[in-house]
Amino acid sequence: MKTTFTLYFGNRGFFPGELIADARQEMKAAVEAAGYSVLCMDESLTRYGAVETIQEGALYAEFLEKHRGEYDGIIVCLPNFGDENGASVALADVDVPILVQAYPDEPNKMDFAHRRDAFCGKIAMCNVLRQLKIPYTLTTKTCVHPLSADFAEDLRLFAGPCRAVRGLRQFNIGAIGARTTAFKTVRFDEIAMANRRINVETIDLSYLFRKMEAADHTRVESKKMLYANLSDFGKYPPVKLENIARLGVAVDELIEEYNLQAVAIRCWDELEKTWGIAPCLILGELNERGIAAACELDVNNAVMMRALYLAADCPVMLLDVNNNFGDSSDRCILFHCGPVPQALMQERGHIEEHLMFRKSFGEGSGVGINKGKIITGDVTVGSFKTEDGALCSFVTEGELTDDSVGEGFFGCGTVFKNGNIEAMLHYMCENGYRHHVAITKGRWAPAVREAFTKYLHYQIDVL
Repeated sequence: MKTTFTLYFGNRGFFPGELIADARQEMKAAVEAAGYSVLCMDESLTRYGAVETIQEGALYAEFLEKHRGEYDGIIVCLPNFGDENGASVALADVDVPILVQAYPDEPNKMDFAHRRDAFCGKIAMCNVLRQLKIPYTLTTKTCVHPLSADFAEDLRLFAGPCRAVRGLRQFNIGAIGARTTAFKTVRFDEIAMANRRINVETIDLSYLFRKMEAADHTRVESKKMLYANLSDFGKYPPVKLENIARLGVAVDELIEEYNLQAVAIRCWDELEKTWGIAPCLILGELNERGIAAACELDVNNAVMMRALYLAADCPVMLLDVNNNFGDSSDRCILFHCGPVPQALMQERGHIEEHLMFRKSFGEGSGVGINKGKIITGDVTVGSFKTEDGALCSFVTEGELTDDSVGEGFFGCGTVFKNGNIEAMLHYMCENGYRHHVAITKGRWAPAVREAFTKYLHYQIDVL
């Protein structure tokens, strides 16, 4: 869904009215040029469509209520100082992020006919919002023109927490199967999540398997075509693709039945022993279409995956922090069997069987890992946990490099580089984080931090 901002214009009547008229045009143009949609209160309702009295603030509050659910964030635009009383009423019941922007004065236009004083007005506006405990976000520069490149970057960063807050305020995660028996590391506090309106639906594997057995033939055939296009199944017998497609249909039915926006699945060893497959390809495809899908029943990191997907508006993968990279102090190897979405791969993958399952359960028992080369470039990396009733997380940025992990490396592996890997690893160990991290393209740590700290009240550290 396209990100939509509603615009608020603050005014004080003794400032020139044309400042507001120009701001309406410029701000609307800036938001639309950045690829977002705009909602504006009818400018005929007040002078220039701005708010400068308590009564006009009430009109704006009515406008917000009428359109509740249609916008992701509010841009408070201050062409001049801006009235505080009107803003106090207008924004009192806001439940979306707010970006406070102020126009800069121009050195050669400081006479009474042109001076704005928005610099001072922004400080006053933020003070009032804080008094009322209304959270807000700042532009990088205290004053910035809407048509500048700096403001375009402010919009990009603000869109991230807006999407994240909208998608994380209330959502459902499907925990499909029991916690992977060998991994106490993926324990989670369901009540702590419920207290933040993250609802977990637990679903037994026996129910999933019955759905696989009863899967609709037409839907199975459609899934087979989809998965065969996603990855090369090569030498494996048709029954493997059939079973993977049945699993995909069954998981889709659970998503529909329980209105799930994320899933975490017990990926071994029942699927391998009963159906002879691994679910990696399915998890990658789910992440490709925006349903956060974690393996090894990592419900915690399904939250971080969803957060990164929403902030970046880009698919996410979940990888193990798995190996050192020689004696490098700024690199480590990230790995997982093959649940990487196509958007994060450089090429079409090919299906292999899971070597650990072949060793443990016999040849052909774990067909379904989607092996391929992971993209390179800037990424955001994060992890999530519940501890003592709190929702805790960390996020960092770095890059995936084209360093080779060596011939014969099993599954999907990549090298992650940032300033000091040892500091990150020490942090994870000291604070009891899982060995999993969620990863998406681009640099979105500030956006995730803003969403978590100001609007969702999760704990987060930026490394």
